[in-house]
Parts: sequence; C-alpha cells; structure tokens
Amino acid sequence: MSTRPLVLVVSPGDEIYRGYCLEQVAAAYDVVLLTGTEPSWEKPFIVDHAVVDLNDPAALLAAGRALAARHDLAGVVTWDEWNLVPTARLARALGLSSPSIEVMRACRNKATARTLFARHGVPSAASMKAHTLLEAGLATMTLGLPAVIKPAAFAGSIGVIRIDRPEELPAAFAYASSGASRSREDTGVLVEEYLDGPEISVECVTHRGETTAVAVTRKQLGPAPYFDETGHTVDAADPLLAQVTPAAAAAVKALGITDGVQHVELRLVDGRPRLIEVNARIGGDMIGHLVRLATGIDLPKAAADLACGRAPDLTPTRRRAAGIRMLYPDVSGTLTARHINQPFAAHTPWLRQVQWIREIGDQLVLPPQGDLFTARAGFYIVTGRNTAQVTEHLDTAAEEITVATRADR
Repeated sequence: MSTRPLVLVVSPGDEIYRGYCLEQVAAAYDVVLLTGTEPSWEKPFIVDHAVVDLNDPAALLAAGRALAARHDLAGVVTWDEWNLVPTARLARALGLSSPSIEVMRACRNKATARTLFARHGVPSAASMKAHTLLEAGLATMTLGLPAVIKPAAFAGSIGVIRIDRPEELPAAFAYASSGASRSREDTGVLVEEYLDGPEISVECVTHRGETTAVAVTRKQLGPAPYFDETGHTVDAADPLLAQVTPAAAAAVKALGITDGVQHVELRLVDGRPRLIEVNARIGGDMIGHLVRLATGIDLPKAAADLACGRAPDLTPTRRRAAGIRMLYPDVSGTLTARHINQPFAAHTPWLRQVQWIREIGDQLVLPPQGDLFTARAGFYIVTGRNTAQVTEHLDTAAEEITVATRADR
C-alpha cells in the first residue's frame, strides 16, 4: 500500500504537449484521473481513473465524487484551460483546496479580467466588448487603430487578429466571432488597444497570496495580422524577470488568485509591462518543460503541491536556457515531407527533442482558414548556456529539418 498522497488530475491533455505534466506529478504523488477517453499513455502514471464527458459539468462532478468515494484524495488539479472552472467546482464540492469558481471565471473571461486590472491599477490594454459589427466599429472609433479583435473567452491565440484600417474590420470581426463561438462560457468579442512591443509571459507560482515569478518566456510570433506563437525561449538568468515580476504579481492579485500556477502574458510597450491576460494554469507549448530545463523548477509538481495544500519547492537547481520552435509549412496543403537529418540529430546533444504531430498525407491549414491545431507539423526543443546560444541552436537545427506541403487545388 502506497503512503504517498493521492491527487486527482482532471483532463490530462494529450501525451505530446502535456505528457510531461502527468509524469512529473506522478513522480511525487499517486494519481487518479478524470479523462475524456480511456487511458493509454497515461496508464504507467495512474492508479485509477474514470472516463467522463468533460464538456458535461454535472457528469464531471458526479465522476469526481465517485472517485473521491473510492480514494482519500489530497487535492484536485488541472492544467487544461477549458476545465479550470469545472475543476474548481469539483474541488470545492469535495472540500479540497481550490481557487474560487468566481476567480477562475474571471481568469477565463478577458473582459472581466480587464475590468479587474483597471480597478486595481494594473497597466493593461483599453478594451471594449462588442456583440455586433456595429458595436465593434464604434469601439475602434473610441480606441483607435491599430486594434486587436479577439474572443472574450478562448485561448491559443485562436480568433485573435489585428486590424490597421477600418475596411479590415468586417472580416476580422467574423474571424474573431468564429473563434468565440467555440467557447463554452462567453461567445462575445473584444476590441482592444493594440500594444506595440515584444510579447513575453511570466511563469508564476502563488502560495497563500504571495506570488513568485520563476521564469520569463520570450515569444516569437508568426506573420501579422495573426498572433500565432511560433516559438518560445526561457533563460534562467533573464534580466527581464526582476523588471516584470511586480506587474505579473499585481495582475494575479487583482484577479483574486491566492494559490496556483499562472502563465501571465504581457507586452513591453516602451520598455514597460502592459498586461494581456492571466492564465490560471501551466503555460502551453511545453513552456513548463522549458522552465525545468532552464531552472530545474518543476511547475507541474508545484501545481499538485498547491492543490494539496503544500508549499511548493521553487529553489532553482539549474542556470541554463532552453527554447522551442514550432514547425509550420510555408503554405497550406497536403504534408508531403517531414524529416530531420538523422546524423545531425544523433550527434547533437543540445537538440533535446524533435516531435512530429502530423503524418504524411495530412492536411495542414494555416490561418485564417486554420489555427495552431491545424497548422503545425511538429516542434523541436534545444538547450544552451543562454538565450543567444539557444537562438543560435534553434536556427542551426532549422537548417536540418524539412517540412513540405503540396498546395491543394
């Protein structure tokens, strides 16, 4: 019989992007799982599970109660953006530690978050909600151009687009509305002031109201007017960390978060941080893995610790850098080639991972018709002494990787 605490993980995600999270939690905890499909890759890391429709809050709550009846749960955790609110509801129903449902809803809804940022004096973007094209047009007249049109409650930069001229608004509003229609919580659209400057995120851990910023992630974006993230770098010695920590911590506090892991997105405008949003979870695109490669800090374990009412260990054990680059085709179409120079891969220790997520013959669709789920062929991860060396390694590896598509007629 195991003596380790037992934690319930809600919606572990896919093995490619989120497998490391479950693996790292399972290294310290026994894990039971609430998942939408019968476990496969998850089996070595769990002791029990229940399959449930994750889109049905009542079914999720009932399945969670059934697991709690079989096991002495110490906490409930998720890193799935779409299940932050249901997980908070489940934890509260089981009498376990959790942020309030209202706080999670505020994190999920960008309009609510903007209101709270303004109330607490956190520098952010001016924003107005728009339910119709007419309202969006009036908002751009108030806020000015360029502007960003985005879903009020979605993620992954889906439906987010910049406009520079009034005639671009109808197509942009339709694009954002299409993304917003996929949200379970709010199908509205926001019109926001465009923040002109480099985009970063701050990876934070909050315990009993005190927020620690453990790393800065510098982001690379795809071609305008879209905001697809094409790469990230994390450097344990990044000088930006001290500069942006106060703004990130203020944003977390403004939303009422007292415990958990946060992925806080912002832009540096004239060198000063301006908030985009606070995601009450570990960052996507393997960012938590990059943080561990660069600093040694284990964000999935920290999330589980906090869910179980424990203080996380945030002591850095490394002082390195790591980066990821997403593999996109030049044009939409049928994937005809995807490979890496094998001798290069075999003899390059700083190339930590090359991961394909699409097969030959698959369709790859770039924005505006597609999004990150349809456009990416894979990704690769490298390490180095610092950001400069990681960038050099990313560029070097890019020359050894081929992604080719045949444009469909």
